[in-house]
Amino acid sequence: MNKITLKSSLPFLVLAAVAIAALFVPTLPNFDAGKYVPADIAWVLVAAALVFLMTPGLAFFYGGMVNRKNVLSTMMKSVVAAGVVGVLWIVVGYSLAFGDSIGGFIGNPTTHLFYKGVASGEPWSLAPTIPKSLFSVFQLMFAIITPGLVVGAIAERMRFTSYVLFTVLFSLFVYAPLAHWSWHPDGFLFKMGALDFAGGTVVHISAGCAALAGVLVLKRRKAHIDKVENKPANIPYVLIGTGLLWFGWFGFNAGSALGASATAVSAFITTNTAAAAAGLSWMFFDVLRGKKPSVVGFCVGAVVGLVAITPGAGYVAIAPSIFIGVFAAVVSNVVVYYKSKSSLDDTLDVFPCHGVGGIVGMLLTGVFASKAIYSAGQDGWAYGNFEFFLTQAKAMGLAVAYSFVVSFIIFKFINLIVPMRVSVLEEEEGLDASQHDEKYVQGTLLVATKNGLVEEEVHPDHAYETNNK
Repeated sequence: MNKITLKSSLPFLVLAAVAIAALFVPTLPNFDAGKYVPADIAWVLVAAALVFLMTPGLAFFYGGMVNRKNVLSTMMKSVVAAGVVGVLWIVVGYSLAFGDSIGGFIGNPTTHLFYKGVASGEPWSLAPTIPKSLFSVFQLMFAIITPGLVVGAIAERMRFTSYVLFTVLFSLFVYAPLAHWSWHPDGFLFKMGALDFAGGTVVHISAGCAALAGVLVLKRRKAHIDKVENKPANIPYVLIGTGLLWFGWFGFNAGSALGASATAVSAFITTNTAAAAAGLSWMFFDVLRGKKPSVVGFCVGAVVGLVAITPGAGYVAIAPSIFIGVFAAVVSNVVVYYKSKSSLDDTLDVFPCHGVGGIVGMLLTGVFASKAIYSAGQDGWAYGNFEFFLTQAKAMGLAVAYSFVVSFIIFKFINLIVPMRVSVLEEEEGLDASQHDEKYVQGTLLVATKNGLVEEEVHPDHAYETNNK
């Protein structure tokens, strides 16, 4: 058993202090259900659950692609935000993102401190048919998955405790401000006229740029320096994760209509279409470059398509979503190729896929958005409105710069107080064992070969061992 110190006790002590403080929050009556539209409540409840499903989906997606000795640690980092952000959002996160605006930059942290007035207050101004508490929990699911996206870039070398601290600081200083800028009526990107339907800037650009910052601070893995090929631990995991992400993304995008409406239907279809087109585009582009079609290639491509359609899902027509998916997959594929030739050690290509995918999606929203699809929106460049394209480009540039710079500072700050990198020995042992005292164990299957001999193959079923008693 590890020696108990003040540093190791601090996370629990902070949580205990929050729990005790919560006992002194006044109890108020719940909202009046008669004020709202039952169908909209039902759909957004389902959509919130679908978005939450994306977090374990992401764990499978990333966990299947890392080295076998880092599967559990990668999956754990992907899902721990459900706990960290789940509490942080109630205490102050929602207030920072959607509280009374302070200069269009951030919400007043005292507006909804410890969820004050959320469950019993008036509805959110842009979602009048559902209670504010439902709007808040839907937004919570976005806040949970965003730091989880960064895990793929820093996998196989970052300490778990450092990552937990990163999740807290990223949520407070990167995610919440960007959500406020983009989705609060007084946010400065919102007032500038930029459109981000479901999180192209707030989720994907922020996570992609934070991933790039983390990679630069953490530097390269030993295996990357030695040019050791990183073989996926479990490709069926990648396929399962992709399916869960694709399924959950219907809630992510169509749910962002915040009601059971024509916009939700359109966003649902554009989401599926862009993902399908991008999966095929990535796979066929690989074939064009002399590779064979692969499961991982199709899965990664589909996720890039989902990322790229996110900012424009409710603003673009169905047919252009095919182009968005195909184009985004080709661009990300090319960026992945050139990244692989560089010294940049982004383990699972988070920046090329989420960062670049989000950038492409924001710009193409500026091209293909149409008032015929969303009357309160804008016509894009393709419909004669070049000014709106410029607005999208400005918003994208500001989101990229802010996300990268602040995330870089956060990673540097964490490294000063809690060393982020595991030791060389811990890295070689694997983070499952060194960080969690757990070990991923792959099952085996005996089969007969053509010449009658018996050989061992990897079996998709597996279990895990733990030393925690």
